[in-house]
Amino acid sequence: MKIATVEPFILHLPLTSESISDSTHSITHWGVVGAKITTSDGIEGYGFTGTHAHLPSDRLITSCISDCYAPLLLGEDASDHSRLWTKLARYPSLQWVGRAGITHLALAAIDVALWDIKAKKAGVPLWHYLGGARTAGVEAYNTDIGWLSFTLEDLLAGSAKAVEEDGFTRLKIKVGHDDPNIDIARLTAVRERVDSAVRIAIDGNGKWDLPTCQRFCAAAKDLDIYWFEEPLWYDDVTSHARLARNTSIPIALGEQLYTVDAFRSFIDAGAVAYVQPDVTRLGGITEYIQVADLALAHRLPVVPHAGEMSQVHVHLSYWHPASTILEYIPWIKDHFEEPIHVRDGVYKRPEQPGASTTPLAESFTRYGKAVK
Repeated sequence: MKIATVEPFILHLPLTSESISDSTHSITHWGVVGAKITTSDGIEGYGFTGTHAHLPSDRLITSCISDCYAPLLLGEDASDHSRLWTKLARYPSLQWVGRAGITHLALAAIDVALWDIKAKKAGVPLWHYLGGARTAGVEAYNTDIGWLSFTLEDLLAGSAKAVEEDGFTRLKIKVGHDDPNIDIARLTAVRERVDSAVRIAIDGNGKWDLPTCQRFCAAAKDLDIYWFEEPLWYDDVTSHARLARNTSIPIALGEQLYTVDAFRSFIDAGAVAYVQPDVTRLGGITEYIQVADLALAHRLPVVPHAGEMSQVHVHLSYWHPASTILEYIPWIKDHFEEPIHVRDGVYKRPEQPGASTTPLAESFTRYGKAVK
């Protein structure tokens, strides 16, 4: 099963809303940037990272795939994923300029595509290929109702619909206004609107400093917040550890961390309670498993960040014993042959062979962008 071709691709897919914003970002489309790897026996594997659909930087990723990684992969055995991951991740010239950022996002896409090939070759879904499901259901938490750009009225209406009509028992609300009292008021209103049993997490997207977070957490102590995600700048281990010691609200983070070493630093410092790896920012599934096993060894729950909108993470969450719940954002699901599906707040287990990463041909036609 030799690697015959490596073809990069870019899709810019519209969101479910005209636009959304959190404390740091404002976007109208989600970028699906990755690679199709075809083997000598005709199996096609797809892998991708997630971006803000910024075409110039998306093309940096596809250039890395085609110009840097593809020459190292052609003719190799596609099933030899562990050796190939090391070959790419530790290639001296690329390691010199990379180890994070563009090179790691490109590596993620390649690695996911190789796992997709292996599961397709075996004729089973990825979760089955990895060893089988260890749980009957993975709970979903709905992030798409809680954007900072939503008015309070829309936030309340979306939260109520998610709970009362769609069956979600977990929600995530974005925070990060210049005046944190606005966020306290919004969270109080949501807490009063939905059932007290509904678990509400919050996400600051790294905007606030430590004193602001400390004051906010003190003000939010009676709101029964499930976790506070990315309260501080992404790489600030010390401040996250100080906040974790200062508040009863558990800290969650990981979507901006590129390596298992970065996760180890936060875990060793006691700076994180909910570990949130993402295959699209780590070096794909291979490094994700390393992070998930690290969390399990410390008896910490793994709650993946949905940079691929959970197309891949639903497999990993059903399989890995540290996983309990999974983020739900339905932006890109209808552009895949096997889209994610949530019913009554629980993810359906994928059934088709592979990693659920094969885009629809019509989506390539309608939303594909030139890679150069």
